[in-house]
Amino acid sequence: LPMVNYIEQRMGFFFWTEELPVMEDASEFARLYAEAESAADLDEKLALYMDAVHSYGGEFLPSQTAVIWAAREARHLRELFCDCVEKAAVILRMNQDFLQMEELLFEDREMENVHHALQSVIYNSKKKLERAGLPKVNYIEQRKGVFFWTEELSLVEDASEFERLYTEAESALDIDEKLALYMDAVHSYGGEFLPSQTAVIWAAREARHLRELFCDCVEKAAVILRMNQDFFQMEELGTYAAKIDPLADWEAVTMEALASLGRYDEARKLYDDTVQYYYNEQGLRPSKKLSEQFERLGAAMEHQYEVLDVIQADLSGVNDKFPGGYLCSYPVFQGIYRMVERMMERGGQSVYLMLCTVVDGKGNPMREGAMLEELSKRMADAVRRTIRRGDAMCQYGKGQCLVLLVNTTRENCTLIQKRINQRFVQGRQRSGIQYYVNSLFWVPGVDTAKLVGE
Repeated sequence: LPMVNYIEQRMGFFFWTEELPVMEDASEFARLYAEAESAADLDEKLALYMDAVHSYGGEFLPSQTAVIWAAREARHLRELFCDCVEKAAVILRMNQDFLQMEELLFEDREMENVHHALQSVIYNSKKKLERAGLPKVNYIEQRKGVFFWTEELSLVEDASEFERLYTEAESALDIDEKLALYMDAVHSYGGEFLPSQTAVIWAAREARHLRELFCDCVEKAAVILRMNQDFFQMEELGTYAAKIDPLADWEAVTMEALASLGRYDEARKLYDDTVQYYYNEQGLRPSKKLSEQFERLGAAMEHQYEVLDVIQADLSGVNDKFPGGYLCSYPVFQGIYRMVERMMERGGQSVYLMLCTVVDGKGNPMREGAMLEELSKRMADAVRRTIRRGDAMCQYGKGQCLVLLVNTTRENCTLIQKRINQRFVQGRQRSGIQYYVNSLFWVPGVDTAKLVGE
């Protein structure tokens, strides 16, 4: 391309200049959708919807799902795509253009004869029913281009049964009957709807709808159980929900039940295990819901009468002989941080907060993969062995550690980073650790300490 200025800055934003004609697929898709919506002629509307469907290239910036604006744009574009497909299908059905509907159904697969593929699906389904031991009758019939199950086959669909129980629970007037129906609905939900078909539009929409109903069932059942003080059944509800719908904070329901039953040690262990599980699976920090439940747990804990020496021995952690820093969970780290803030009001301390992040050979943060898990463990071990016993640290997310360095200097922070690198880097390893360090100090007249970047 000619040596001209293709990028310019206006009011703090960067733009492509008119010197470079750019065709953005997302904008083209949105344009086709808007034209289809405003088209008056039905054939033109169908053509524009079909063009829009075929111009949609899949999820918008799939590698940037953690970026808020990209995730919002991806969700918006996918909603438009779903709307395009549904409206195109309505017009095709009205025109009885079933061949094009078949193409719409199998568009993500490469096949020469789409109609033959659909017939093969129907034929193989009938054969599977026969091999399952059912009588040789016609279970699938076609009426006006649409395939239906015939009355020869009695079906009980788990998703429909779940929705039926939910609807009955919503309309029930007796509180005990309502609870029983909610619990039956919860246990009839078998997990994500067609998990192998998440890329299929109607299946993804149905899965989202059923999961929303399931969440509503669990929450409303928990409200009734809490009101009835039936914490044993509430514990069972939370355990089942967490198993069938993982990484959704249902452990908070179980924690509340355990705390209400006075089983504080079990509730605390469940919290610690859940925090570690969420971190290992998704690199997630404790949610606000879990953290609030943990705080309520601490406020509700009751201990037996003990003498001071016994209490102090339990608090001190006499078995903690590790020579390095104090490794704790994020909520505990948060409590330590807030305590240090208060201590600094008396002055005389120099405290630094350091964030360590695993980066690749190009200096970019690593997001996922088996290598990241291995490097995260090695980084945490290197950090813990380097800092002093009076310093605290926690895992903040996949590939990240937070460190609170007490009574140190900015120069010492640099030395600590060098020592961590010496323990972390092996051989010709290209990956490394990126550091960010902030100084913590108290300003008179301000309620909390200020966090100031160095």
